[in-house]
Amino acid sequence: MEVSFANISPEVQQAKQRFGIVGNAPALTEAVARAIRVAPIDLSVLVTGESGTGKEFFPKIIHHFSPRKHSTYIAVNCGAIPEGTIDSELFGHEKGAFTGAVAARKGYFEEADGGTIFLDEVAELPLTTQARLLRVLETGEFIKVGSSTVQKSNVRIVAATNVDMARAVAEGKFREDLYYRLSTVRIAVPPLRDRGSDIALLARKFAADFAEHYRTPAITISEGARAELMAYRWPGNVRQLKNVIEQLCLFDAGNDITADDVRAYLPDASTIPVCNASAGSSSAHSYDAEREILFNMILSLRREVDTLRERLDRAESPRAVLAPPRPVEPAQAPEPSTALVHYTTVDTSPPPTPAPAPAPAPESSLTLEETERETIRRSLERNAGRRKATARELNISERTLYRKIKEYGLDDF
Repeated sequence: MEVSFANISPEVQQAKQRFGIVGNAPALTEAVARAIRVAPIDLSVLVTGESGTGKEFFPKIIHHFSPRKHSTYIAVNCGAIPEGTIDSELFGHEKGAFTGAVAARKGYFEEADGGTIFLDEVAELPLTTQARLLRVLETGEFIKVGSSTVQKSNVRIVAATNVDMARAVAEGKFREDLYYRLSTVRIAVPPLRDRGSDIALLARKFAADFAEHYRTPAITISEGARAELMAYRWPGNVRQLKNVIEQLCLFDAGNDITADDVRAYLPDASTIPVCNASAGSSSAHSYDAEREILFNMILSLRREVDTLRERLDRAESPRAVLAPPRPVEPAQAPEPSTALVHYTTVDTSPPPTPAPAPAPAPESSLTLEETERETIRRSLERNAGRRKATARELNISERTLYRKIKEYGLDDF
């Protein structure tokens, strides 16, 4: 059952209009209303939902309707900050605290004093940083990296994640005490496939926005196209729908969009995993897939090294040397009194050399861990120590790369 505008409070309507939230699905309206209700009360809030559902709007709603609305609001993507620098980013550091710390720096908790901090992808925080964050939540105190002075910060924390936090706690990836402190109030953002006719509303809104932005003729969405949009599961949620409508506005500008037009831009939903926070799957945030990719690259590299070693062995095999001088009988026998001098000559024509049998490629004596370390070291050398470029070359996340660098003692790069 859809919610009519008559059943939506003026505050909820105001919040939707201010932050561009389109849709009247009951679960969405309830989430917005819940954010408004908790805003005046200084409690920590945990926003959960699949990737692409629009979780980032709710911390803004909470901040706007809270007494802190005129203070600083800072959004932090915890998954985008390398593990080695995240403490410095959040809590600041003193001059000389680590290599490259040429001056003291304020962290986000100091900058946002009196305001609100939004910690997106909070499940990606390292355990050591989780302990620091717990102290801020419990006492409001923190210590800069490289300092011994305790500082105070009056900050409200709103966190968001698409990970099943209960499972992360059970697997030891997230502190249980921090989880309970963060989730004093929980707000669940519904996936797009559960929002009914909101899909059509969003499609029309995006179509109008993109036609204006790109200055192209507007598209019209037929009933067949609407039915196709409504029937699709949208594993990427609102973000994916926006991407599809943008492509239709670019390549089918001015056309009446049919169901076939829509299907041309929709991947097979069965081949795309849905990032469901309530499904109990944390595969999207495990390192197993990245580790498998890295090991496959290592094995491929080992095969290339073995092939190269075989080619070098062939190239360095002993070449045929010139034949030693051999005595040649003179035309006439020497006189008995003549000194015994033998005239020799060198045959300069190279004798045929049989092709050497290919030597079997020697087995690598390196362990898998040693090979992995060498692969990372060489990639760091090729990229002049640039971590981002190295992670891209190895097809792993920067966080995994930083963890491996620390594990294998490659901090000098």
